[in-house]
Amino acid sequence: MVCAPAGCTSSGNNVSAKFGSCRRRLALVASLSIAAAALPASQASAFFGLFGSNDDAEVDVIGEPQNYSAEFTVQNDENGLERRLRSTSTLWNDRDEPASGSGGLLAKARGDYRRLLAALYAEGRYGGTISILIDGREAADLPPDTVLNNPATVAVSIDPGPEFLFGEAAIVNQAPPPQSWRDEVDDPREEGFATGEIARSTAILRAERLSVEAWRQQGHAKAEVVDRRVEAAHDADIVNARITVEPGQKAYYGPITVEGTERLDPDFIAFMAGLPLGAEYDPDYIRRAGERLARLDVFRASRFQEADTIGSDGLLPIDLIVQERERRRIGIGGSYSTLDGLGIETYWLHRNLFGRAERLRVDARVAGIGRNLDGGSFDPKGFNYRVGASFEKPGVFTPDTNYFASVYGTREVLDNYTRTGVDAQSGYSHIFNEELAGRFAVQAGHARFEDDAFGTREFTTAGLFGSLTYDSRDDAANPARGYFAEAVVEPFYEFQFNNAAFRSTVEGRTYYGFGAENRFILAGRAKVGTLVGPSISETPPDKLFFAGGGGSVRGYAFRNIGVEGPGGTVVGGKSLIEGSVEARVQVTDTIGLVGFADAGLVGADSVPDFGEDVKIGVGAGLRYFTGLGPIRLDVAVPLDAREGDPSVAFYVGIGQAF
Repeated sequence: MVCAPAGCTSSGNNVSAKFGSCRRRLALVASLSIAAAALPASQASAFFGLFGSNDDAEVDVIGEPQNYSAEFTVQNDENGLERRLRSTSTLWNDRDEPASGSGGLLAKARGDYRRLLAALYAEGRYGGTISILIDGREAADLPPDTVLNNPATVAVSIDPGPEFLFGEAAIVNQAPPPQSWRDEVDDPREEGFATGEIARSTAILRAERLSVEAWRQQGHAKAEVVDRRVEAAHDADIVNARITVEPGQKAYYGPITVEGTERLDPDFIAFMAGLPLGAEYDPDYIRRAGERLARLDVFRASRFQEADTIGSDGLLPIDLIVQERERRRIGIGGSYSTLDGLGIETYWLHRNLFGRAERLRVDARVAGIGRNLDGGSFDPKGFNYRVGASFEKPGVFTPDTNYFASVYGTREVLDNYTRTGVDAQSGYSHIFNEELAGRFAVQAGHARFEDDAFGTREFTTAGLFGSLTYDSRDDAANPARGYFAEAVVEPFYEFQFNNAAFRSTVEGRTYYGFGAENRFILAGRAKVGTLVGPSISETPPDKLFFAGGGGSVRGYAFRNIGVEGPGGTVVGGKSLIEGSVEARVQVTDTIGLVGFADAGLVGADSVPDFGEDVKIGVGAGLRYFTGLGPIRLDVAVPLDAREGDPSVAFYVGIGQAF
């Protein structure tokens, strides 16, 4: 049997333990290091102040398979404590697999003493006892060469003892309130480090991290915990904890030295880091610098390494160590669906054209092969084509500003129309902060359209494009909270019919998660669009609005919601309103269910007439959660189907519908 210490004091980097009557039975421990093994190394040393070797660490033992049966009991189980302790025990979790010899089984037991005691400390239980019997004998008393029965019987019994509360929970030299909300750090008191709260060891560890981070956020790059005193009073079931932080001097960014570049300009890479010489140190800026460098897509790996000390002038030198990836890449891919047929695409990419991460990409795509459209499923005239090139130059004006340009020739064969044309665009993108980004471009195009409503027409357009995107979602693929909003404006002039026009859309999404781990989520989406200017017949069809299909109004055919044109055809409109609501529930760790309703309206005028026909689709979906995001399967039914709409529609994809 192993007992938690009858009284213990942790001070600085030294630990003393008063084991009282249990001391003779502590065969595996001579200090509180018994609890440190189950924690990450940095956390364990921070809490218990222990550094150096761990003589009791588990080792791989090779031998004859040692089978065993296991029992696991916890006295006075409260609030699922037994379940959490079981998840910590390797003896219990590996009970269906043989150990590597008797020595391997004993090694598992020795490790479990440490893990289980650490788990008790994490629950604020400092007076518990742990007994691990193997063939009726305490594992702590068995030498490594003990011969065991095969199979052996293992019985783990735990008395968690009383729950300890914080008597004192103090932080000496706590950082003052920050001047900017961007530098705010969670208050340790709100994270459980406060008088009267359960004295969880994890709360002490988190208090240390938060106390240091609060100083770092205010420019003190070398802040550290210099003393910690943790005392457990078993007669009163309380723990007194005092953490002392030394902030050190304030730091400012020193020179950045780039190492590892071969074909890239190191001065440009230092510029792209966006850490100006002499600016106040901020760990958030270093994190953003790493993200900015990752967006360049030219490195296999990159990391910042801060100097060990701050200079007398307050400057902190930083090394940026990178490893370049190959400059050129060729790719080929394909897709197939019963609706769209076979698609084949290829591209050639150069990641570093002139030494400053300039990106040139050439694309070619053929799609719609085998699609049954007007009876010509293998007629090349019915295929979709796209060929062209795009160029992007990062770090224009600022590290967060990119220049981009593209030119593409396309042929799209859609149910509503066929478009053959060429488009060019040139502009800038800028990331304002982690949530706000924008784009501005000049664009022009010429295209020929063929449809059943108006015959063959040609359009030549030139204009501007601007967008502003705000995204505070916690996870783009599977959001549980946050907002997404995007506004797009496109003023343009059409030269064939000599018309000026203005097109704009605004879309917003919101998410509200509740319940344990946000297993229930309510999500909503709304989109509004308007086109001011010429009549529908004198407007390029790709500038008009359609609705229907995945990402729009599920249950209806893709782009089959519009306005009625000549001969009863469906043509695009000059206004759009869409809305969606979803109720999502995560049933298990991997399975989720969704119920949804979508609605859409396309109007013939720039301001929609709400008396017009609103199309509504309802349905349900299944989600399978993976590391890349949920795999989505939705089934939707249109409540007001028209010709061309399915009776039931199926949608498959990765990520939530919105």
